[in-house]
Amino acid sequence: MTTTARPRDPSPSWRLRHAGALALLALWCGFGPPAAAQAPAGAPPTAVVVSEAEKRPLTRSFPFVGRVQALDKVELRARVQGFLQRRVFTEGAQVREGDLLFVIEKAPFEAAVAQQRAAVAVAQAGAQNAAVQLARARDLARTQNIPQATVDQRAADDAQARARVLEAQAGLRDAEINLGYTDIKAPLDGRIGRSNFTVGAFLGPDSGSLATIVREDPMTITFSVPQRMMVEAQRSGLAEEKFVVRAILADGKPYGHPGTIDFVDVQVDQRTDSVAVRARFPNPDRMLVDGQAVRVAAETATPEEAVMIPQAAIQRDQSGAFVLVVGAGEKVEVRRVATGTVDAGWVAIASGIAPGDRVIVQGVQRVRPGQVVAPTTAPPAPRG
Repeated sequence: MTTTARPRDPSPSWRLRHAGALALLALWCGFGPPAAAQAPAGAPPTAVVVSEAEKRPLTRSFPFVGRVQALDKVELRARVQGFLQRRVFTEGAQVREGDLLFVIEKAPFEAAVAQQRAAVAVAQAGAQNAAVQLARARDLARTQNIPQATVDQRAADDAQARARVLEAQAGLRDAEINLGYTDIKAPLDGRIGRSNFTVGAFLGPDSGSLATIVREDPMTITFSVPQRMMVEAQRSGLAEEKFVVRAILADGKPYGHPGTIDFVDVQVDQRTDSVAVRARFPNPDRMLVDGQAVRVAAETATPEEAVMIPQAAIQRDQSGAFVLVVGAGEKVEVRRVATGTVDAGWVAIASGIAPGDRVIVQGVQRVRPGQVVAPTTAPPAPRG
């Protein structure tokens, strides 16, 4: 009698491996089990927190990077040659217009003034003599005791003598001006920087800057606006808006005083295809320093109504921004949105959401489109 051996039952470990492989194959082919977010039959709906989209006044803001520049800044320079005799200021101190700052050795210039005064005196004496000779010649000419040619010559001598007086007086004025240049004074109120020369240095017009004075209040911030943005502003009428400019300092905190735009350049920078815009800021606390880099935001002075939702509701994927909305029947819906300005944790929505729509702000990871949820409304956020 021939007996046929029965196949052995697979071992438990083999069955486990086989079941795992089938599960992986099913997931690979797209026939896996329902997502974990789907509630089991008979389970209560997933709890989520929602917030209603609402219309809020929105101030449109445009961020830029700017550079602080002094409205008034001057580099002090020597206008005559000479040795630096005195420096009459403290570096970094406040100075007033007219304050004496540097003194160049005066002796050579005082001597030049004295020499020119003597030249003026000589010229005036010569002019006086020429005038007397001309008067005498005219008296003699009336009695025909002197030729007319002599009278004409003495008239020419008189004119030349008077011209030499003017020349000498101009030389004296020039010498006095040069003597005045030996005192270098502050041309404006401001704070003076470091001195680039010490006492005893030889100075001249080619020596470069002696020191720099900066008027610190007010200050300006210059930033570049792309030409594309300028064109869009012109077309939309935004260019006619009045803007308030706010600065953000290096520590990330806002500067305490708003600024106003006082200049827009008339030329486009061809290297960056942008237009330079300048805003003026009060600087009573000297927080803004010439050359400082800051972030600025140009804000419209007149707020406009915009549909806004909490920033926490915004999700993103490869296709862009979207939100999950609790719609009819308490079912979750996906809405693609176009986002705009962010203001105090709320985001302006240009399309995709209407006022009153309930967007999920907490629990988005536990739900999926089409799922029924149990929404709870978040406490109302304070208006900015």
